[in-house]
Amino acid sequence: MTRRRQIILVAVVAVAAAAAGYGFNAWHLSGADRGAAEAVMATQFADMEGRLQPLSQWRGRVLVVNFWATWCAPCREEIPGFVRLQEKYRDRGLQFVGIAIDQRDKVQAFAQEFGMNYPVLLGGIDSVEMSRQAGNRVGALPFTVILDRNGQIAGRELGGLKESKLDGMIKSLL
Repeated sequence: MTRRRQIILVAVVAVAAAAAGYGFNAWHLSGADRGAAEAVMATQFADMEGRLQPLSQWRGRVLVVNFWATWCAPCREEIPGFVRLQEKYRDRGLQFVGIAIDQRDKVQAFAQEFGMNYPVLLGGIDSVEMSRQAGNRVGALPFTVILDRNGQIAGRELGGLKESKLDGMIKSLL
């Protein structure tokens, strides 16, 4: 075999191996995402009045679930953008839901101060575990999960989420 053919053969094998690895990884992650999406949609938390609100009630809408706390600086930065996007896309099938890891009185004051125009649920420590199931491996805040209209995970973001980036993600799902 000539040197040129050896190089071509090695290149073809490398490309095939990379494609197979990528395909396996995508298959494996999609299974994990299905389980994570089911965990998110099966969850319910109390609203400000103490009524349990299942996240499954928003199935059929593009759902942006944001885990946050009043003391979290990046949370304070991203929430005004969430308020604007909720207003902008509400009529097109978008629903934000905030899951606060904080005390009710602090959350109420924060929601009023920031004009939060979407449901805010009280998650407490249970929501930290649920965020881990949804892909937040380190348990940090803020953490955002975006589900499509079929309840499947379309995106995740750990840390502050820029309004422009989220806007682009949302548009592709509406």
